[in-house]
Amino acid sequence: MSDSPPIRLVLGSRNVKKCREMADLIAPPWERRPWMDRVAVESIAAHPDVPEVVEDADTFAGNARKKASESARALGAWVLADDSGLAVDFLKGAPGVYSARYAGEPCDDAANCRKLLEALAHVPDDRLGAAFQCALALADPEGRIRLEAEGSVRGRIIRELRGPGGFGYDPMFLIPEYHKTFGELSALVKHQLSHRSRAFAHLRPKLERLVVETAGG
Repeated sequence: MSDSPPIRLVLGSRNVKKCREMADLIAPPWERRPWMDRVAVESIAAHPDVPEVVEDADTFAGNARKKASESARALGAWVLADDSGLAVDFLKGAPGVYSARYAGEPCDDAANCRKLLEALAHVPDDRLGAAFQCALALADPEGRIRLEAEGSVRGRIIRELRGPGGFGYDPMFLIPEYHKTFGELSALVKHQLSHRSRAFAHLRPKLERLVVETAGG
C-alpha cells in the first residue's frame, strides 16, 4: 500500500457510545487487516459548526443516506452515517425511525425505555418479539453515496432493564439464545451478534476495496 496520508473518515453521529462501537466495527481488534491502518476515524462531534441533519426520511436507509451526504458536503470529507432503531412487532414496527426520540426531544434513553414499557404494559409476553435494524451509508467528500449496507437481529422485549452495557434500548432487548440482553452481553459478543455488526460485516469488504483504490494500491 502506498505512503499517502490516511483517508479521513468522519462518523456521522454525535452519540459517543455509538461512535465508539462504529469505530470498533470498522477495524475490529479481532480481525485486523492492513487496509484498516489507511483510515483515520473521527467523529462529527469534533465539528460543532457542522449543522445537525434533519432526519425526516421514512426509512433507516433514507436517513443514513441523508446524514452521510449532507455532512460530507459540509465537511469536504468522507462520512459514514448510520441510522438504526428498534422495530417492535406488536407496535407494527414502532418506534422505528423515531427510536432515538420516541419520548420526545432532547433524546433520552431512559425516557424512551419507559415509554416503550408503558406502550407494551398490557401485551402478553409471547407477543413481545422485536428486531434491531441498522442501515449504513458512506458518502464521498462531494456528498455522493458510494457504499450502503444493512443488518438486523431478532430478539424480544423484556419488562425490566438489565445490564450496564450498550445504550438506547439495549438493556431491554433480550437475545433468547444467550438469555441475556444487549446490556448484559460483553462488547465482544455483542459485536458478533448485533444489527450494527451485521451491517458492518456486509460493508467492510466493500470498504476495503474502496480504501485500497483511493489510497493508491
